[in-house]
Amino acid sequence: MGPPATEPIGVQLARTAKVARRAFDQALDGVGASLPTWSILVSVKGQHHGAQRALAEAVGIEGATLTHHLNRMEKAGLVTRRRDPDNRRVHLVELTAAGEEMFDRCLATVVAFDARLRGDLTTAELAGFSSVLGRIRTHVTEPTEAVLS
Repeated sequence: MGPPATEPIGVQLARTAKVARRAFDQALDGVGASLPTWSILVSVKGQHHGAQRALAEAVGIEGATLTHHLNRMEKAGLVTRRRDPDNRRVHLVELTAAGEEMFDRCLATVVAFDARLRGDLTTAELAGFSSVLGRIRTHVTEPTEAVLS
């Protein structure tokens, strides 16, 4: 069997995601942040739960990995952690004034990066693209038999 007649969509998607991720990382690095920092900032800002365990779930990382990032962010003065007075086993995470400022800088960078990604794509193209990505996610997460039938 020879090579495929066309480049597999998975390869195209992976390559494009890698390029976009590198560019996004560079954009965030320009304001002194990273993707994990942005993910944590936006989750803490948007969610009022503040509990470290719920934050790890919201960001989609393991608790130990979150702890590593929070230690760094706390040392940088971006977040504070304190014990929940109602449950001493729970740590609450909050943004500091510096964390709020970093959130604002990151948000401006994320909005500008999103505009760059959208480029000259039309509203209809973006809607179609979003739909296709959703269907691809479904194909990847559904059992193989369901996709093939």
